[in-house]
Amino acid sequence: MKINYTPGPLLDASRTTPTALWNDSADLDELRQSIAFGGVGATCNPVIGYTTIKKHPDIWEDRIRAIAENNPTWGESQIGWQAIKDMSVEAAKLLEPIFVEHKGRNGRLSIQTDPRLHRDAKALADQAEEFSNLAPNIIVKIPCTSVGIEAIEEATYRGVSVNVTVSFTVPQAVKSAEAIERGLQRRAAEGKPIDEMGPVVTIMAGRLDDWLKIVAERDRLFIDPGHLEWAGIAAIKRANQIFVERGFHSRVLCAAFRNVLQWSELIGGDLVVSPPFKWQKRINDSDYHVVPRIDEPVAAEHLDALKKIPEFMRAYDPDGMTIKEFDTFGATRRTLRQFLQADADLDTLVRDIITPAISVSYTHLTLPTTPYV
Repeated sequence: MKINYTPGPLLDASRTTPTALWNDSADLDELRQSIAFGGVGATCNPVIGYTTIKKHPDIWEDRIRAIAENNPTWGESQIGWQAIKDMSVEAAKLLEPIFVEHKGRNGRLSIQTDPRLHRDAKALADQAEEFSNLAPNIIVKIPCTSVGIEAIEEATYRGVSVNVTVSFTVPQAVKSAEAIERGLQRRAAEGKPIDEMGPVVTIMAGRLDDWLKIVAERDRLFIDPGHLEWAGIAAIKRANQIFVERGFHSRVLCAAFRNVLQWSELIGGDLVVSPPFKWQKRINDSDYHVVPRIDEPVAAEHLDALKKIPEFMRAYDPDGMTIKEFDTFGATRRTLRQFLQADADLDTLVRDIITPAISVSYTHLTLPTTPYV
């Protein structure tokens, strides 16, 4: 595949450090440009799929009607998810040469399991296996909940490269990585291949920041708001250090961008950064000089202030939460509800396409002059 690369900080980082850039969208136009920036992966989920369909109605409305026509017994959810799968396969095809070049570690398209399955480990693992078979370079998102941890191990054992999602904290990252290791060990013990599997463990840095800002407001904390911009970065730096020390096969992935520090502070690490395309454009249009900073600790003034917040310590301490407590962590509940709502929004979007509302005008009607009795 011939790539006309676009010079800039993103390309410099991709060529001079092990830090991998993945595009936080399966939109083909954005993905092509992200690859030109040095990108080597991409993601898709119901939120991204909904946004892509809304952005390109000229393409996707006819395709959704065709899916419905070819599958007359399918409901709106099945039709919408087929569109997501089609979108993912097309993006995966674009990344396949990179996948081959990187021997499975990069060049992957990440597709999310249906969030409505979040209470059923077997259903999550089954769907992960189904999605994994859509293309050779698919990686599948499974949420880091108590149920999800079980599904992560089982899906890994079945040969699925997993991208852990709905994950915001160091304890979630570590427990997910341990589940992946157990799955890989089970495969290896049976002589099954693991060399070209490419698992990643996401920490949604910006969503941790968002949650701590809510906590600060809720608890009326007197804190410099600038400190709160460093919470997700601190969690990722600590998780990455643990991953390196323990030799996990999986890499940390930074998602849910809120500021450019969530890229610049992580450069140099053998990890993945996944900014939305608009952030990639902003970074690459800058005159930023790439400097590896992953091993630079978060400044003491920020970390000391954050450590006074109990909710941050739950997120930062590797033993800050039990697996069961993952389910009730504020950022988990907020994000899971958003993903569930995105599923419902996708259903509504499909409904409006295949069963559009009928517009009725009442301007021609004459209202009665005699009141009803």
